[in-house]
Amino acid sequence: MFAIIRVGGKQYRVQDGTQVLVDRLSNEEGAAFEGAEVLMLADGDNVTVGAPLVEGATVAATVVRHSKGKKIRVFKYKAKKNYRRRIGARAHQTLLRIDSITA
Repeated sequence: MFAIIRVGGKQYRVQDGTQVLVDRLSNEEGAAFEGAEVLMLADGDNVTVGAPLVEGATVAATVVRHSKGKKIRVFKYKAKKNYRRRIGARAHQTLLRIDSITA
């Protein structure tokens, strides 16, 4: 069984026992997370698509840890003007472990 969930405006395909990296959540490490909206459920040949959400479906997850993503570097310059800027940024992320999917 797998589900398509929406967390923080992005969609993820999840299964029982898998881990998914999402944008930073305010929950503490080790806390339960049940704020995911279930958009689709699939169990073998039985597929349920929500309009927009699947009624009564929930995904229970646990916050494993908070971390930073890979560094993204941006370099911009203007030709012939001796203007150069190098900027780096790291996205804040949360690792979720999917405990159960219920229909």
